[in-house]
Amino acid sequence: MLPIRDHNPSGRTPYVTYALIAINIIIFAGFNLSLGEGRALDMFFYEWGMIPREISAGQDYYTLVTSQFLHGGIMHIGGNMLFLWIFGDNMEDEMGHIGFLIFYLASGIAAALAQWVVEPSSSVVTIGASGAIAGVMGGYLLLFPKAKVDILLILIIFFKIFPVPAWVMLGVWFLLQVGNGVASDPDLGGVAYWAHAGGFVVGIVLSFPLFMRLGAAAFWRKTDGHPPHPEAKYKLTQSRIPVVRRK
Repeated sequence: MLPIRDHNPSGRTPYVTYALIAINIIIFAGFNLSLGEGRALDMFFYEWGMIPREISAGQDYYTLVTSQFLHGGIMHIGGNMLFLWIFGDNMEDEMGHIGFLIFYLASGIAAALAQWVVEPSSSVVTIGASGAIAGVMGGYLLLFPKAKVDILLILIIFFKIFPVPAWVMLGVWFLLQVGNGVASDPDLGGVAYWAHAGGFVVGIVLSFPLFMRLGAAAFWRKTDGHPPHPEAKYKLTQSRIPVVRRK
């Protein structure tokens, strides 16, 4: 299942969200075109990615930020940028441009530290914007729990798009991160599940002052958990590909 869009239009142009997506794509394209694959790329990641062992040694704190702009492959950056595209504009709308940028980077730093807490002696490099975007998703859950999110369900050759409340999609995603984090060995590398889970929780915490200013429980009662504006409407149409009948 893959989220492809929400029904929650933003009231202002999300310049920071657009800029973050553009910067991530430019950096990804830049180091892939210039370094290719192999040792040079590995050394680049070791220099700018977050290594828990180095943080424990009191070194390379800058990687808590730089690691957020590095990705290991097309699927990695594609998935992250899709989630940022879906959920980032609404959080930027509520927080303002500068406030959202600070929130995004702070969530990413906290997510990296969550991964460090779990494996402080690990030499495995952690890269990706997933932790920061998980913070955006956590804040979105707090503010818009019943916003509709369209999910693309793919079952071999069967494709179906259907809407679910944000709390369902985001809640399932969070539980998967925690479950996979418990079941996996962090020393073996792979997905940084605890960075995802940590970023998500921190995103909720950092969004709480905004939630209180909006009225807290009164805000939920007023909107019933939905966005405080009319939702976007999408119309699905059938394909115009002609049917060829058998004779």
